[in-house]
Amino acid sequence: MTLKVYNTLTRSLDAFRTLEEGKVSVYACGPTIYDFAHIGNFRAFLFYDLVHRYLEWSGYDVRFVMNLTDVDDKTIAGSVREGVDVRDFTARFGAAFLDDSEMLGVRRVDGYPKATEYVDPMIDFIERLMESGHAYRAEDGAVYFSIAKFPSYGKLKGIDPDTLRAGARVAQDEYDKEDARDFALWKVATEEDEQAAAAWDSPWGRGRPGWHLECSVMSVTELGETLDMHLGGEDLVFPHHENEIAQSEAATGKPFVRHWLHVKHLLVDGKKMSKSLGNFVTVRELLERGYDAASIRHQLISAQYRRELNFTIAGLDASKNAVQRLLDFERRLVDAPVAGDAGPSVLPEAAERALSGFRRAMDDDFNSADAMGALFVLVTEVNAELDRAGAVRPNERDAVLDALRSMDQVLGLLEVAHRDRTVDDELGAWVEGKIQERKEARNARDFATADAIRDELAGRGIVLEDGPEGTRWKVVK
Repeated sequence: MTLKVYNTLTRSLDAFRTLEEGKVSVYACGPTIYDFAHIGNFRAFLFYDLVHRYLEWSGYDVRFVMNLTDVDDKTIAGSVREGVDVRDFTARFGAAFLDDSEMLGVRRVDGYPKATEYVDPMIDFIERLMESGHAYRAEDGAVYFSIAKFPSYGKLKGIDPDTLRAGARVAQDEYDKEDARDFALWKVATEEDEQAAAAWDSPWGRGRPGWHLECSVMSVTELGETLDMHLGGEDLVFPHHENEIAQSEAATGKPFVRHWLHVKHLLVDGKKMSKSLGNFVTVRELLERGYDAASIRHQLISAQYRRELNFTIAGLDASKNAVQRLLDFERRLVDAPVAGDAGPSVLPEAAERALSGFRRAMDDDFNSADAMGALFVLVTEVNAELDRAGAVRPNERDAVLDALRSMDQVLGLLEVAHRDRTVDDELGAWVEGKIQERKEARNARDFATADAIRDELAGRGIVLEDGPEGTRWKVVK
């Protein structure tokens, strides 16, 4: 099956075709680094990670870039408030975002460009637009893109540019312009911009680039004039991405993006996330409250990216159980008794079915929900067979483990769970010592002491499993 994606531009499920066979260029709109990223942000960022992982899993040579917005009204306001350079103000939030991403198993991409590093190319880009007649300088020195000079404006959102009026989102720039619909490419420096060191010299005077321009220039500079895929949240379709298309295609004369994918907003307890509602939650707050990264990752990818996802604590607990089920399944396979060669087995066929179902789901517009469904069907089928047979042949076990770990290269659940449950030698020795003490207490029929030891271990996230072959233990976050 060929990968198909829902393309916002065509409003249809399109076969994914790249400009160059076997290679993919992807640009994703990253965070504005003025605060810690919240779980709504990370729904989008984990989708970006699924796309990145699945394209690589499918054999593509992927070039993936995600910007970090460090110049806009919010970063400048924060810089002025704290009395620091905008670069210093945003640096800690950029680092925090990368740390949080790593905690959730997000793979590093090829580049994280920041607007402050691309001002000269942005000025060059504006000059190209002015030379082609698509941009003009206002009396106060600001530079605007002329929507009237780009007849196909509105094609991403599906709107007629003639219907845009003053007061629409695209018109919310504070400077003089020829047409209320036009948007700023270069803004005149304010006192706050200067205080934040967020103003630069240009042929039009001191100022700073417009937000829409930043993404166009960084993406074209890093990936070329036509991108295979552009990712973002659904709130960015208009005006941000609409403006990116207009200014990029006006400057290059080429199609800007072949496939546009947009992630639906996250709800928290059935409501849009808002600080005023008290449901504004950051990733690091959840981690500090004791929730593990693999469970957070599971819940945020549990619905296909264009479907509504309601984040709840009950759902997070269910995700914790799902991740633990995968860990238990993997361990059961590894530790299962070895069987002889006699008789047929359904395990390799189950593994192959799971991989086929997984690929079919991911090829259907990155349907992570159905992809995880294929994985857990495998868990159910193999557990049932192990219950029946009691043992497994090595080649059959390897087929299932290979399928499990192959799918996890995309989902990243076991990857993150193993990382967070790694036990150092000192802790391992302590646990084994406690298990021996408990064994001695049980042999002496001192069950109160044995239970106290079990509770002590549980308090450290260690769960014991007593069986015919002795006591096994595992880490549960």
